[in-house]
Amino acid sequence: MADLSGKIAVVSGATGGIGKAVVTALARQGATVAVIGRSATRIEDARREVTTAVPRAVLEPLVCDLSSQGSIRSAVGTFFGRHERLDILVNAAGVFRKNREVTVDGLEMTFATNVMSYFLLSELLLPALKRAAPARIVNIASLYGGAKLDFDDLQTAKGKYSFMRSTPPTMLARVLLSKQMAADLAGAGVVVNAVHPGLAKNTQLLKDVGGVFAVLTNLIGKPAEQAADTAVWLASDPSTATVTGKFWAKRKELPAAGMGSDPAAQQRLWDECVRLAGITGGVPSSRA
Repeated sequence: MADLSGKIAVVSGATGGIGKAVVTALARQGATVAVIGRSATRIEDARREVTTAVPRAVLEPLVCDLSSQGSIRSAVGTFFGRHERLDILVNAAGVFRKNREVTVDGLEMTFATNVMSYFLLSELLLPALKRAAPARIVNIASLYGGAKLDFDDLQTAKGKYSFMRSTPPTMLARVLLSKQMAADLAGAGVVVNAVHPGLAKNTQLLKDVGGVFAVLTNLIGKPAEQAADTAVWLASDPSTATVTGKFWAKRKELPAAGMGSDPAAQQRLWDECVRLAGITGGVPSSRA
């Protein structure tokens, strides 16, 4: 187990499932962990559970609706009011939506939460990560099968909406963003990796979808602590301190199949995220 005493971590999706398991593991290793959740109540519930397992855990609440870019910016402002540096960022938030929803920013909910929150949170926290270098970003993703990004319909506005149509491309997008950011940050002391954790049982992720898929996930899925293992390893283990730009499962590198290994798709998605986030001048992640 690594010694993370004095280290600062931020974890999104931290009030349940894999995210909460990551928080528990990092806190057990001595890190101060900022816990991102949609409400103070959910964060407090998670805090009680984590401190039951790790009585000396040092946790900080960071209320944020990750579907809202304004809320993300506000949460990052709160973080910078407490800290100048950040050693570890784990993006573990995610949603499945049975029906198409639109966020306050006019974006489709699944894309906004599963992709844009990863991009924007990482970009806004990047100065703190660079100040703490060597630092790490870990993005929870998933196997995405043969999914492709339709750059003419990233918001899933055309045709019939379904969570099986909207969600796999966002997992692909997370891998692409991880690879692009890793390339942009080469030599900057910040490593970036994506992780397929596998199915985790008893999470809230599939609550909105329900049905047979949710039941099967709880039957064959593994405990969140096991599903979080590779993400924790990448976030904290000395052996992974310089590993970057890769896609992992069970502590082994996976090939980024199909579009996941396309540098042109990486750059095109990155540019679109820059535009949708309103980052002026299309400034890359390697900015000073």
